[in-house]
Amino acid sequence: MVGLGGEASEWMPRSSADDDFGRIMIGDCIAKMQLIPTESVDLVFADPPYNLQLRGGLKRPDESHVDSVNHDWDVFASFEEYDAFTRAWLTACRRVMKPSATLWVIGSYHNIFRVGTVLQDLGMWILNDVVWRKTNPMPNFRGKRFTNAHETLIWATRDPEARNYTFNYDALKFGNDDVQMRSDWTVPLCTGAERLKTSDGKKLHPTQKPEALLSRVIIAASRPGDVVLDPFFGTGTTGAVAKRLGRWFIGIERNPVYARAAAARIAAIDPFPEATLVPFETPRDAPRVPFAALIEYGLLTAGTNLVDAKRRHRVLVRADGTLAFGKIVGSIHRIGALVQGLDACNGWTFWHVETRRGLMPIDSLRAIARVEMADR
Repeated sequence: MVGLGGEASEWMPRSSADDDFGRIMIGDCIAKMQLIPTESVDLVFADPPYNLQLRGGLKRPDESHVDSVNHDWDVFASFEEYDAFTRAWLTACRRVMKPSATLWVIGSYHNIFRVGTVLQDLGMWILNDVVWRKTNPMPNFRGKRFTNAHETLIWATRDPEARNYTFNYDALKFGNDDVQMRSDWTVPLCTGAERLKTSDGKKLHPTQKPEALLSRVIIAASRPGDVVLDPFFGTGTTGAVAKRLGRWFIGIERNPVYARAAAARIAAIDPFPEATLVPFETPRDAPRVPFAALIEYGLLTAGTNLVDAKRRHRVLVRADGTLAFGKIVGSIHRIGALVQGLDACNGWTFWHVETRRGLMPIDSLRAIARVEMADR
């Protein structure tokens, strides 16, 4: 279920036991954001008016008209007016962002540099700019400029000193065939069944963003259960993806037609199974397991010999969780570094234990110990 309008007590996300994944408010985003409690939002995605400043209609070589952005919401009297509007909505967003929250804003060359300047003037800190490269951009029919084949996303923290913001680096990397996710994303424009249409088959909204783009943003910078705010909700792409990924959403849209279409669209979305949304746990995030725990849980016994992967070095496991190399006693890391003549060593990956199936790194035993600890 998706609610439309209402006061804060009616539309703010409530609890995970609720069947409501979010609320859509109809009205001016700056005014409506005043109803949102201070420091209550985990992630903001903003797709503001681009201020395209188009003069007249666009035509193809055959003189047919091109669908373009010529709506009242994209018309500003001057750059100064646009800058003032940008400052107002960014200030409102900054107030509702938690100290650990981040903001994504998308735009074209018409506006993104102005938005970035205002964002920095307000004290926010830019982490990345990401290039969305479109596989199917509209050509430049007049042949006077390059084809506009990309848009730019700015990713920023609320404050320069923010350190605990969410960035699911490892999940993105593993989902990208073990290659670090880059800042240039190739994603097609929104087409086909995903594109919302009017009764006569025309685009309902001229700048509907693809769900694939929002999916990457939300997966990158939030966790299940987080609150995602979109102050320029449009046809609800952010809400649709947030619900599917188990996040709450707050959408603000001043056009009732868009808002109603977004509500119907999101109501038809089924969240992914909860088991598929469990946050990815990296070794850095996992509970610390001391080497002595392997002995305490019976995964290793005192007196066992450990060797390196090539069996060049052999050490003895002591009852107190240290290793003995001759008369020298120390941790798995210190002794691992000593036998190699190095300053440092990751003993978990260096040392192995003999099994009937061959050598096993003691890091595999650590993973078993973590399960044991979680079950107790």
